[in-house]
Amino acid sequence: MSPEYAMQGLFSEKSDVFSFGVLILEIVSGRRNSSFYDNEHALSLLGFVWIHWREGSILSLIDPEIYDHSDHNYISRCIHIGLLCVQELALDRPNMAAVISMLISEAAFLPPPSQPAFILRQNMLNSKSPDENQNVLSINRVSITDISGR
Repeated sequence: MSPEYAMQGLFSEKSDVFSFGVLILEIVSGRRNSSFYDNEHALSLLGFVWIHWREGSILSLIDPEIYDHSDHNYISRCIHIGLLCVQELALDRPNMAAVISMLISEAAFLPPPSQPAFILRQNMLNSKSPDENQNVLSINRVSITDISGR
């Protein structure tokens, strides 16, 4: 889910680009974004990929089932494009036509990505000790919450 949709309910073609970028990174890494857990650093899949990108160690995040040394440059390019698609600001993301052009043409210039959105996994209850959790939770006997899908 793109940051602008998650935070403000705004949806555009750049929201689709964000989702496509997550999909590219899921395929290349062989890990699902929705079930990715790096408990040591509280990272999301995007944070995990970003750290490996910054450290220049992208080989370690590529799924061994799809890795072929002869395709190393293409896989690295896919990771680069995936990171460009998951930029926090919609204006910083390419449109889908540009993404397709980048995927097809090896000559197309790829700007350096900046830090993507949602790199940390937020989990307030697990990050505090049991005594501190009592201060975070409250008991509300006045209202009833009904959860329903959109």
